[in-house]
Amino acid sequence: MPDFFVCDIMDAAPKSDMASMEHPVFSLSTKPDHRVRRYENGPSYVEIKPSSDGLATVHDRDVLIYCISQLMAAINAGQPVSPVIRFKAYDLLKATNRMTSGQGYQAMKAAFERLAGTRISTNVVTGGQEVFETFGLIERARIVRETRDGRMQEVEIKLSDWVFNAIRHREVLTLHRDYFRLRKPLERRLYEIARKHCGKKPEWRISLAALQNKCGSVSTEKEFRRLVSKIVDEDRLHQHIPDYAIDINDDMVVFRGRGTVPGSAEDTAPVPVGFLQPDTYNDARIVAPGWDVYLLEKEWRDWMSETPRDPDAAFVGFCRKWYERRGLP
Repeated sequence: MPDFFVCDIMDAAPKSDMASMEHPVFSLSTKPDHRVRRYENGPSYVEIKPSSDGLATVHDRDVLIYCISQLMAAINAGQPVSPVIRFKAYDLLKATNRMTSGQGYQAMKAAFERLAGTRISTNVVTGGQEVFETFGLIERARIVRETRDGRMQEVEIKLSDWVFNAIRHREVLTLHRDYFRLRKPLERRLYEIARKHCGKKPEWRISLAALQNKCGSVSTEKEFRRLVSKIVDEDRLHQHIPDYAIDINDDMVVFRGRGTVPGSAEDTAPVPVGFLQPDTYNDARIVAPGWDVYLLEKEWRDWMSETPRDPDAAFVGFCRKWYERRGLP
């Protein structure tokens, strides 16, 4: 593995890790958010704690999207990668549709501080043992070179193991390039949720209460309904939400695909040896709870005598039968 990876891939498709698309890790607030968030699922939990600068925001996430996009483009091209990433600040600002003025550079510095300061704590309960882990979204960031007027030119970031492991295991999804044109944090969050759950399906429904929880919104139910309804009305006029149309019907929110979801390598290419679609690992976790899906993938590949016509469905089926025979690990 190289000491650091230089981001120099032009026009890399924007990608995000699936875990933070699933959970409301990032704050929707444009003001410092100092709330501690905790999400529980049986005995397991995820807790997100801010620093004195506040939680990392939905717009701070642009830094991670840029890094993930560059690393995935390199992996797909067969290049070695590293969790330490070096890039030109200007390239990130341009790629994420941000201002390249002094204000844009200062906003980027503030984003680095919030990303490094936000801590995620979680426990994993398996086999009668509980493992506790805590980490930041990025481990560190430093300015390698700065111009005389104080603007960054080159920046170096070290991603957390959590983010880098998601990249190595290809647990990422491609985003529409117009994602960066969405200015409202809630619009971005709604798109992320739709991309993760609706995907290429024609339609996906969720209750307004469940959607509010997934968004991490602290608004009242009435205010959240008003905010979503306003986005729905604006989207009907301008169709500005990429890939998905949004509708609200009583207490249900409906996402409908526009038929524009990527034909990216991850989404459409034949599955080569050692590669499965990102959503497949999530499906495997559902049918074989508690098991390490990468261990199961190795068992499955060792067991196969020939390549199945639909490797993703075959792997999920293998995991289901594995769990039915053995139960929890």
